[in-house]
Amino acid sequence: MSKDVLKEIVLKKKEKILIAKQQLPEELLTVKVKDLAPARAFIAALNKPRQITLIAEIKKQSPSAGLLREDFNPVEIAKAYQEAGAHAVSVLTEEDNFSGDINYINQVKAAVNLPILRKDFILQPYQIYESRYFGADAVLLIADILTKEQLTQLIQLADSLGLDSLVEVHTEKELKKILSLKIAPLAAGPEPEGAIKKSKDKEKKFIDFAIGINNRDLHTLEVDPKITEKLYILIPKERTVVVESGLKSSQDVLFLKILGVNAVLIGSAFMQAPDIIAKVHEMMGW
Repeated sequence: MSKDVLKEIVLKKKEKILIAKQQLPEELLTVKVKDLAPARAFIAALNKPRQITLIAEIKKQSPSAGLLREDFNPVEIAKAYQEAGAHAVSVLTEEDNFSGDINYINQVKAAVNLPILRKDFILQPYQIYESRYFGADAVLLIADILTKEQLTQLIQLADSLGLDSLVEVHTEKELKKILSLKIAPLAAGPEPEGAIKKSKDKEKKFIDFAIGINNRDLHTLEVDPKITEKLYILIPKERTVVVESGLKSSQDVLFLKILGVNAVLIGSAFMQAPDIIAKVHEMMGW
């Protein structure tokens, strides 16, 4: 594939952010997030002893597979995921390539009690405030499209608003970049609008973010399951690791469980299944 898919998506996303800022200015957004209920704990939900956990994804289509589900109802899908035993839900909000909508997050959150991950191409602080306002409990950050400085800024801001971060990598270079990050919570004193005040006894030295290994190359959309084997052994054991893309069978999940991975993020296999609950049980071995 000659075209660079990720580059095209990022260009379109920058345009979408400009439009969003016109409709809901950042100054207004920072005020609106102040009085929201606390976010649900995303990373904590993924850490279960001797168990591989599931982030079940809601998406109508994808650039690699096209339309995934004709009868697409985000709320009903989320309810099915919760009934099937999922530990968290990922909601695709990118509009052009995944037919996503940020309004899906609040709709889903009202229907289930699971933590919600906003999966999108996040480039600016505005989108972190936006994620919190629309009901996300965690955000996906893609190491390939963000500098270390941008990652630090976005992870700090998300943490100050009570959101967890899942930072995604595909190469050893990207993994080294994020493993070198030691991000302290925003210092006491001036904080971003809407920041959640943390009690002294709960102060932490560094922010704990989860690490996502994406088997898919977002530039070409090709999947290589060996990416996980290559990168997982380089990650310290105490880190929360999520494996994404190309998981199609119970054997795939079992292999990752034996490897020691904390969680899997699965979307397409469930979206294409006539019976979502049965497919979750089949793949997860529940």
